[in-house]
Amino acid sequence: MPLKMEFELPNPPTDGITNVTFSPVPGSSHLLVSSWDKSVRLYDTTAASESASGSQLVSYSHSNAVLDCIFSDENHTFSAGLDRTLQTYDLAAQKQSTLGTHENAISSIEHCPSLSIIITGSWDNTLKIWDPRQHYAVGTYNQLNEKVYTMSLSGERLVVGTSNRKVLVWDLRNMQFAEQRRQSSLKYQTRCIRCFPNKQGFVLSSIEGRVAVEYLDTQQEVQQKKYAFKCHRLKEDGIEKVYPVNAVAFHNIHNTFATGGSDGFVNIWDPFNKKRLCQFHRYPTDISSLSFSHDGKKIAIAVSAVLPDEPAEGEEPSPKRDYVVIRHVSDGETQPK
Repeated sequence: MPLKMEFELPNPPTDGITNVTFSPVPGSSHLLVSSWDKSVRLYDTTAASESASGSQLVSYSHSNAVLDCIFSDENHTFSAGLDRTLQTYDLAAQKQSTLGTHENAISSIEHCPSLSIIITGSWDNTLKIWDPRQHYAVGTYNQLNEKVYTMSLSGERLVVGTSNRKVLVWDLRNMQFAEQRRQSSLKYQTRCIRCFPNKQGFVLSSIEGRVAVEYLDTQQEVQQKKYAFKCHRLKEDGIEKVYPVNAVAFHNIHNTFATGGSDGFVNIWDPFNKKRLCQFHRYPTDISSLSFSHDGKKIAIAVSAVLPDEPAEGEEPSPKRDYVVIRHVSDGETQPK
């Protein structure tokens, strides 16, 4: 039977989906999903035919909404959120344990394989570094003075987006000070930051339908290459509606990237030639998170309202379900032209 181009995963979360992330292990089809329903779910996204839609392998819970989740390898995951705790789960042993806590919600988690550490960013204005083998924090860094909204790694460099449109760049090998402190080139609140796989820069999205392509090298001739562009805007009845760009995900091989917005669209962009490569069909509500598989042949799309729509007076709120789509993508859709 033919392979399905796009399919939904079974048993989706019952509330807003906060993150989807594919395993970083080559050849793996495992996907981790976190949600406001307090759950973290592991799926096998293999669909061999029209009748197959992947399967849920594991689910575990927090005591409050889960805001982020990551793999460190094929058998270990980390998750955190409004319960202020960093949890780890051993998938082979099916054992959940707590590494530690922050004083406020943990919004972002990253894993640095070369240093074998986990990094958490919190609304308590701190970063913490954890040794997962020892189950404790090896460092707390409170020089941010702002809430952490989003983070991404570029090798041993950590790019952090905070409240008040600040962007900080740290070298994880020397955390005594931030290497760079920048103001976002976008005028409105940062929603998502993701680093280029080639480690040259990062993409930053905002709540105001804009994306910025930035470079880490501070030399003037490199900084002159940075640019920003409008996206996820729709004209309806002659009025342009502007939507938040909630999600950014890079293709590991081509260094192109996808964006997902509250307009329900997913776009794939060629940052080198500054053009859109393709746009998928419109989904029924916001795109809250995106992730390409390690080989770049699949993309996971979280179709989930980021903020509930306020119904007009006298109207019933429209029911919107939350679900995850796995879509097969081709080089024609993801390769620079």
